[in-house]
Amino acid sequence: MRSHYCGLVTEALLGETVTLCGWVNRRRDHGGVIFVDIRDREGYVQVVCDPDRADMFKTAEGLRNEFCIQVKGLVRARPDGTINDNLKSGKIEVLCHELTVLNPSVTPPFQLDDENLSETTRLTHRVLDLRRPYMQNNLMLRYRVSMEVRKFLDANGFIDIETPMLGKSTPEGARDYLVPSRVHEGHFFALPQSPQLFKQLLMVAGYDRYYQITKCFRDEDLRADRQPEFTQIDIETSFLSEQEIRDMFQGMITTVFKNTLNVDLGEFPVMTFQEAAHRYGSDKPDLRVKLEFTELTDVMTDVDFKVFSGAATMKGGRVVGLRIPGGAREVGGLSRGEIDAYAEFVKIYGAKGLAYIKVNDLAKGREGMQSPIVKNIHDKALAEVLARTGAQDGDLIFFGADKEKIVNDAIGALRIKIGHSEFGKKNALFEKAWRPLWVVDFPMFEFDEESQRFTAVHHPFTAPKEGHEDWMVTAPEKCISQGYDMVLNGWEMGGGSVRIHRADVQQKVFDALKITPEEAQDKFGFLLDALQYGAPPHGGLAFGLDRIVTLMTGAESIRDVIAFPKTQRAQCLLTQAPSTVDEKQLRELHIRLRPTELSKAV
Repeated sequence: MRSHYCGLVTEALLGETVTLCGWVNRRRDHGGVIFVDIRDREGYVQVVCDPDRADMFKTAEGLRNEFCIQVKGLVRARPDGTINDNLKSGKIEVLCHELTVLNPSVTPPFQLDDENLSETTRLTHRVLDLRRPYMQNNLMLRYRVSMEVRKFLDANGFIDIETPMLGKSTPEGARDYLVPSRVHEGHFFALPQSPQLFKQLLMVAGYDRYYQITKCFRDEDLRADRQPEFTQIDIETSFLSEQEIRDMFQGMITTVFKNTLNVDLGEFPVMTFQEAAHRYGSDKPDLRVKLEFTELTDVMTDVDFKVFSGAATMKGGRVVGLRIPGGAREVGGLSRGEIDAYAEFVKIYGAKGLAYIKVNDLAKGREGMQSPIVKNIHDKALAEVLARTGAQDGDLIFFGADKEKIVNDAIGALRIKIGHSEFGKKNALFEKAWRPLWVVDFPMFEFDEESQRFTAVHHPFTAPKEGHEDWMVTAPEKCISQGYDMVLNGWEMGGGSVRIHRADVQQKVFDALKITPEEAQDKFGFLLDALQYGAPPHGGLAFGLDRIVTLMTGAESIRDVIAFPKTQRAQCLLTQAPSTVDEKQLRELHIRLRPTELSKAV
């Protein structure tokens, strides 16, 4: 039905007759000559309809936006002054000889070039939204990224092996999506949060280089970079060290960016988890932002300001400063309204407020500083604050003081917000660049105050660093894992670890997590049994395909790089899923719905 894509018709085809199929993007009647812009997935081409061909011209007069049409015509050069350098086809036009309406369209609910559409409108009418060049470019890039990944892994000896979608519910990680079994009454499958256990089993089975681009599922609260179902580039390999694994897959990501965007990511600095938290309050720091924490905990132990001294002396407390160069300038600095807004912003992360000092004139000492807290900080501490932060005239220093996690989360978020603001960009606090890094040496465990037990930072199959095995029993908080994350511009693109390949070490992890032998056997018995059969040293990692493409496109949400995403309430507005099912289906699954308090009230 067609000889070429619309967007690929160029001056190389001058003088040739082409057959095109696509959608009417725009129709313009110029007093006897009709111009029709036709669109397909590759772009646009301009079609000229002359009145000399009466039947064809009459059909052209009836065209409307989104009609699906077929055009046969002659490729010719555009007249001088009408060339469009923004299009591949911008130097030519097609003189229409034959025009067929393959299918008319009702009036669309929105114009496809409308840039102010609400996300609800876009997701409700996703089929039309996907026709927009923005979405088509995103999904075409996603395809190219997937192909580059496959080519790299194939060239390095990896094989694509599918793992089950219906598996066993396990206690680690996020909440599972459960699937009731019709055959086995009262039993449930779980959709995989990742293929973690199966890929380890494949290593034991001798398939030493595995990969899969697969769907994963997590029933958790959503945000811009999360979906209930997401796509993971899942990779596992045997007989490689942690460094060798990181080197290989740094090479993969570098190759993907080079071949799809022609971007050279450059060096990947390596930073420990402890250093990242100390300097940036985050395990995925955005290195484009040129702001860092200044450690002040030891300085504030005996100051009169109880917010600082209390945090500095409490177990697990922390006090930091965040110097904002130019933040206190009379012209171009941060206004009182902006400072107050930032104080409200950090409360989202549990902070009770946001103390600050404006450094107006260092030569005047205290008199040159503007802050309600200066009078409660003694001279020695104040001098140390200024020395450590490197404050200059016109600078502003924000402070965080609380439990370490609250300080890291709140001031870390503040750092990003200020860096990305107009103030940050005007004052060179933000660098527009690609800034990757590896974050390594994660703690094996973190203590959960609510449950009063340790939980796994990555997952319970992550191997400890050599020599740390015994600490899992005596001092779990000291145990460092062989885990690693690849971070780019403040997003965790992928993460993984060297895995535990010995059953005795795996049992020590379960003991530290207070997973009983009976529970471990019930939930992970198939893995523990497999590890006894000469399991090889192995490790791997998983990349979020959605996140990689989101970063590449500069989209604000991964929903813009997924064809049919869910909303933040885990709903599909196009298909109206999830939905109710009839009573017969529920009976077959041995399920009876119990009314909630809300439904009772209704």
